[in-house]
Amino acid sequence: MKNLLRLVKYAKPYWGLLVVSGISLLVITALNLMGPWLIKDLITILTGSFDETSMKAVWVIAIILAATYLLKILFKYLNNYLSHKAAWNLVADMRVLVYDHLQKLSLRYYQDKQTGQLMSRTTNDTATFEMLIAHAVPDLLANILVIVGVTTILFFINVYLALLTLIPVPFLIWGSWIFMKKIRPNFREAQSNLADLNATLQDNISGMKEIQIFNQQPGEKVRIQKSAGSYATAILHALKLSAIFHPTVEAVSSLGTVIVVVFGGWLALRGSLSISDIVGFLLYLNLFYQPISALARVTEDLQQAIAGADRVFEVLDTEPDITDKPNAEDIKTSRGEITFDDVSFNYVESSPVLQNISFTARPGKMVALVGPTGVGKTTVISLIARFYEPVSGRILLDGRDLRDITLSSLRNQISIVLQDIFLFNGSVAENIAYGSKSATKDEIIQAAKAARAHEFIIDMPESYDTVIGERGVKLSGGQKQRLSIARAVLRNTPILVFDEATAAVDVETESRIQQAIQELAASRTIIVVAHRLSTVKRADNILVIQDGKVAESGDHMELLAYNGLYRQLYDIQFRNQE
Repeated sequence: MKNLLRLVKYAKPYWGLLVVSGISLLVITALNLMGPWLIKDLITILTGSFDETSMKAVWVIAIILAATYLLKILFKYLNNYLSHKAAWNLVADMRVLVYDHLQKLSLRYYQDKQTGQLMSRTTNDTATFEMLIAHAVPDLLANILVIVGVTTILFFINVYLALLTLIPVPFLIWGSWIFMKKIRPNFREAQSNLADLNATLQDNISGMKEIQIFNQQPGEKVRIQKSAGSYATAILHALKLSAIFHPTVEAVSSLGTVIVVVFGGWLALRGSLSISDIVGFLLYLNLFYQPISALARVTEDLQQAIAGADRVFEVLDTEPDITDKPNAEDIKTSRGEITFDDVSFNYVESSPVLQNISFTARPGKMVALVGPTGVGKTTVISLIARFYEPVSGRILLDGRDLRDITLSSLRNQISIVLQDIFLFNGSVAENIAYGSKSATKDEIIQAAKAARAHEFIIDMPESYDTVIGERGVKLSGGQKQRLSIARAVLRNTPILVFDEATAAVDVETESRIQQAIQELAASRTIIVVAHRLSTVKRADNILVIQDGKVAESGDHMELLAYNGLYRQLYDIQFRNQE
């Protein structure tokens, strides 16, 4: 109930629509309650003496009955459309809210999460809110109103007979409570299994090239079958409980009708109850047990929606690890001087990644990080952008602790070219201008020229307007790298970071990228992570990272002369060439 109440608060912009829909529901309920009463009056007229007054009364009843049917069309439209309008708008709002919250969460949150799982929470789980707002809640209110209204009328017709009809009700309430407790875990499991299926599908579609290369289609088909089967099993278990519960509710409800037939017939034969009253009573009784049976189905919908709400609010209640301090400052520009002051960091408490790292990267200079795989070089970059916080020590920008600067303004000072380039399914120009939405076409072209990308772009079918496909599937690794560098150049930030920017390119492309980086170094702080030492030969300071520590530092010639780890790495890479 806590999450349902929270959901009601999120629906506040649509309360007006829901109020009109609710009023329409009240009118529909009143119109439904009028029908049996009119039939009861009609039977009273028909069982009495016939005259002109009787015929006029029949015409009045017919006109009122026709008016109720016409009015029901109008108010059912208002109720149905407005509740759906509110519901689908709420679903859209919640999807945006979940997505926006996911953007705020730190990278640590995503370490053990699958994309498909998060997509399922954003789309499938929020979709259950439509069922809640447009179906479950209106049906619940309508059924309660009908039960209250019909109960009042039944007691008005005959108190003793009305009391007898209530005999099955406690059993129905008790059964519904048990059903709610049993079915909710099943729907939650079904939602979880659906998320697992989405996660597996997303992984497999993204890795389709690898699946086909390694001929793993049969094995992956089996994996999808298992995920799909798990969802089907969970949902069928819930539906099995429903298949048992709903007929049981109808059977118990029918006992009330049997009671009325027996005792109502006995009262009518004794003359204590008129034929019109017993017919009206039976008609209202049908209205009475219909909503009770429907409440069981509404309960099922509610449980499914609650299961979805639990999973959605589980995401929304997750607090980001990295947030702005209350007094964090919003900086406009910076010189770009980065200082690591005795910084240590770990992802898992017992496994240190960086230990007591200290260095300074100054404007107009290039600092390179080299060393074996897995020693923490990329982690240094993540700390600069505050994707993670140091366990100890400080990172400074122009002498100011990064934690004293707002995240958005800090990241406006940094452009990062990653080894794993992500390009969107848009045009070349759109991808280059991704971080600079106000950039002109000329500025985009100049950035592409600086990144040595202009030549291959103008050879493409539609030049800068060529659509490059999801993740840049139509481009080579080197072309993706150069587009990523162009994107970073166009942002024109004081700090440029290159994480293995030449890892996926040939020697000629590497030379071009090196030249581009060298030209950029004149006015910016450049930090380069590289395995290829040819990329870092011209760096002003090279930090050799080993076991999470700075083992050596200096320029290329100094480190070669030192004859340490750098020299070993250099000899391994260039032995064949020399």
